[in-house]
Amino acid sequence: MTDSLRVLVAVNGDGSDEEAVKLACSEARRTKGTVFVVSVVTVSRHLPLESPDAADVERGEAVLGRMERLARNEKCMVEGEVIQAREPGPALVDEAVERGADLIVMGLSRKPRRSEADLGETMPYVLKRAPCRVWVVSGPLESPSRESVASGKRAGGFHLPFFKA
Repeated sequence: MTDSLRVLVAVNGDGSDEEAVKLACSEARRTKGTVFVVSVVTVSRHLPLESPDAADVERGEAVLGRMERLARNEKCMVEGEVIQAREPGPALVDEAVERGADLIVMGLSRKPRRSEADLGETMPYVLKRAPCRVWVVSGPLESPSRESVASGKRAGGFHLPFFKA
């Protein structure tokens, strides 16, 4: 019998969150595992770590609530948490270690008219330092072009698995 999979999903309110949670639930359900949905609120260095911007915390909790509901609708065991940190990358890696995650799923938002995806700072950090596999989910384009709207074409999500070496 396979051990229950523990999947950590990083969410931030962009268009790839739903795809990431659905993929995580799909994987976790196979082993009756658990999905841990995490939203990181970045706290400026000039503020105490315990004093994040209230609006940022509220946004993080709202995103977390939507993703927890989605996971439950996907028939998935889910836990969620808003984490306050200086940098999201180290916070996500620490959370994966603490929870004994077998897999981290992260979303990559796509913007129209860019020839290359912008991975930012968080994703490369997690890909290099995660204690487990990391899958990157590319969500739909944030703003569809006029041509795709006129033609009725819809940009669908897909995932690109990245495996820790």
